Amino acid sequence: MVAPLTKMWPLYAAGFTTAFGAHGIAANLGSEDTVTSLLVLGGLLALYDGAEVLLKPLFGTLADRIGARPVLLGGLIAFAATSALYVAVDSAAYLWMARLGQGAAASAFSPSASALVARLNPSSHGRAFGSYGFYKSIGYTLGPLLGGALMWAGGMRLLFLTLTILAAAVALWAALAVPSVPPLPKTRQTIVDLARRLLDRSFLGPTSALAAATSALSVGVGFLPVSGAAAGMGTLATGAAVSVLAGCAALIQPRAGRALDAGRLTARRGILTGLALTATGLAAATIPGIPGVLAAAALIGVGTGLITPLGFATLAAATPASRLGQTMGAAELGRELGDAGGPLLVAGVATVATLTYGYAALALVLAIAPLLALTPRNRAPATLHKSD
Repeated sequence: MVAPLTKMWPLYAAGFTTAFGAHGIAANLGSEDTVTSLLVLGGLLALYDGAEVLLKPLFGTLADRIGARPVLLGGLIAFAATSALYVAVDSAAYLWMARLGQGAAASAFSPSASALVARLNPSSHGRAFGSYGFYKSIGYTLGPLLGGALMWAGGMRLLFLTLTILAAAVALWAALAVPSVPPLPKTRQTIVDLARRLLDRSFLGPTSALAAATSALSVGVGFLPVSGAAAGMGTLATGAAVSVLAGCAALIQPRAGRALDAGRLTARRGILTGLALTATGLAAATIPGIPGVLAAAALIGVGTGLITPLGFATLAAATPASRLGQTMGAAELGRELGDAGGPLLVAGVATVATLTYGYAALALVLAIAPLLALTPRNRAPATLHKSD
């Protein structure tokens, strides 16, 4: 069963909102007068991601308990309210408060939107998550560009005002179009039960692959411009290279999802292929010059575009419907850890060696760690059942 597009569009818009909100501001904080040092910049960047790491699993569990739609709407309204806070009071202190509030609000509506995508499309997870990932990737791609244009036109307040209007409009749209999906009855779950579920390969394998993909994507966006500058590429050319990465990731996701639903591609084969392509892309980044940068951008984009919808579709298929919010929140936590861990690994290795060795180190991690999690053991592993 495929949900009508009228029900899905607000969820796609919510995915766009969280991606645009994350990258649109993050890419332009350095030009804000109140950001007076790299330490301040790092703190503002960490606020948003830190809130997501801490709160996404909690809000995902709440979505299972009271229903994903109320948590989605509450998160979007809170995102609009905290964005409006900075519009009303343009000061450094309120910038910190607004950024923290945005991260907390995104922690609510992001896993809720993913859970609703799965609940509303029980027999077409691949297509649904492929489309959801496409619009989220568009938000990541356009965020720095549109954010920069808004900063040029009216400064940080105009950017926050745009996010206020966007989140409020999506909240109203979702309230009108997204149906109520009541929480399902579930058996009592202990901490041991939760740990067992999250350590099972049906969760750990896809989530580790999603984390690996996000780490490579973050490294590509952050470090390929450095390699491009070293190769003599100008700002416009390096921006185009990053756009190639994001564009490939966006275009591949719907196609991968449709192929999964049609039976032309298995999730395991697609994820392993994506990991291989992503690792190859990072290896290509070690090649000096423009060819290495462009090859890396295209391969990382295609690889992560394969992994993302297949990973989420696999998690949705293996999770009881009554636990989808919790699973999606935990999976998003894994992605956030990858988002932070990949750049830290590359930067750490580059500090003691060179950026080339940093790329190679992450390529090695991507080639080994998720592969081990996805490789079947000799004995049949425990599985998550659809009934709860």
